[in-house]
Amino acid sequence: MPEQSISGRALVTRRAVIDIVRGVTLGSYGVVGFAGNWADRVLGWIERRPGGLRVSVAGGTLGIRMQLRVAHGLPIAEVARQVDLAVRYAIRTALGREVDHLAIRVARLELHPGGEPPHPHPPAEPGPSDLADSGTDVA
Repeated sequence: MPEQSISGRALVTRRAVIDIVRGVTLGSYGVVGFAGNWADRVLGWIERRPGGLRVSVAGGTLGIRMQLRVAHGLPIAEVARQVDLAVRYAIRTALGREVDHLAIRVARLELHPGGEPPHPHPPAEPGPSDLADSGTDVA
């Protein structure tokens, strides 16, 4: 027997939308974090609302503005395009509605130290005690 649908409304808080957008954005390749001034970052951390992310729901429209920090050396337009697609998809699947306005601003590029690439140098010839000193058991 098919169930009858009950008409009604679901209310989603702005904070829930922020959590969805925050999680998807920070999980996107190349995004280091949200940008904002020091006070925004401190208050954002305390309130679980990152600085650099604003969500507005006014007059039935959903607007999202974000300022991002992106890893240096990546194509900025591609990172922004991927964030755009990811946010729109997450909102569509989680809430069943479209984002009316989405503005993404890359506010800063950040160089993340991962160490410099190794300098090429000729490999040293292994000596008789190298294997013994390495602690590796070889039969």
